[in-house]
Amino acid sequence: MKLYIALLAAVLSIQLTSCSSGANPGNSQSPSSQNQSTIVNTGSDTMVNLALAWAEQYQTKNPDVSISVSGGGSGTGIASLINGTSDLANASRKMKAEEYDQAAQNGQEPVEFIVARDAIAIIVNPSNPIDQLSLQQVSDIYSGKYNNWSELGGEDRPIVRVSRETNSGTHVYFLEQVLRMGEKGNKTLFSPDTLLLPSSQGITSEVRDNPNAIGYDGLGYVIPEVKVIAVSKGGQGPYILPSVDSVNDSLYPIARDLYIYSAGQPDADIQEYLDWIISPEGQTIVKDNGFVPISAQ
Repeated sequence: MKLYIALLAAVLSIQLTSCSSGANPGNSQSPSSQNQSTIVNTGSDTMVNLALAWAEQYQTKNPDVSISVSGGGSGTGIASLINGTSDLANASRKMKAEEYDQAAQNGQEPVEFIVARDAIAIIVNPSNPIDQLSLQQVSDIYSGKYNNWSELGGEDRPIVRVSRETNSGTHVYFLEQVLRMGEKGNKTLFSPDTLLLPSSQGITSEVRDNPNAIGYDGLGYVIPEVKVIAVSKGGQGPYILPSVDSVNDSLYPIARDLYIYSAGQPDADIQEYLDWIISPEGQTIVKDNGFVPISAQ
């Protein structure tokens, strides 16, 4: 009798397993989720909040499209594009020649899209009496030529240099266009004691809390609790504050384009998303997040 019950239980177990696996073999997704298009978008931490705002708004109007957004830095986004784990890479700098070469080795031809503009603001603690600096003075601060605020007309305090990490596109841009003044043969480097932080928010927090600190951040990340320094391209002025107008009028000297890269010519869903980003609706989101719309140029 016990043997008969055991055999009956085994048969029922097999039948239930068979019915369960046969209900939707190899796929537990609903029909609606099967038809959903997914776009994976990674990269620039400067752009991550903007990219999230784009994705959220676009998905409300296009529920059949799912957009996954993550940061990690421009270098991380471009690397994930090259290795095939992302559809789109956000970058606050242009792709490098060696990155194009790596993509070509993987059979890819990245396509560049300019999606917004940005100004890099130089920020200090509100208690710092310094209001303006030349581009050369900013370079000299970060390279270590200046180490005390008194050398620049400020108080007798040590200068604490704050920067993004090396994987950041903002770090690369700042190195090439500010420390090296845009000069190809210039080999100037950050001072070894520069404090490297992993996020834009980390920089603003450090500058807000440290009366000796100087930092740089994308315009969309500047908070009221820090002071923005006016910057001149030459030593004699004019000294210009970063803003939408000063960027569009080519007056502020530390301004850049923001990019999205695709691994090749985008498919229909991705192209439609990119077209929407540069549309008036997408560019309104750019302005709302503190960046400069490309349509305003």
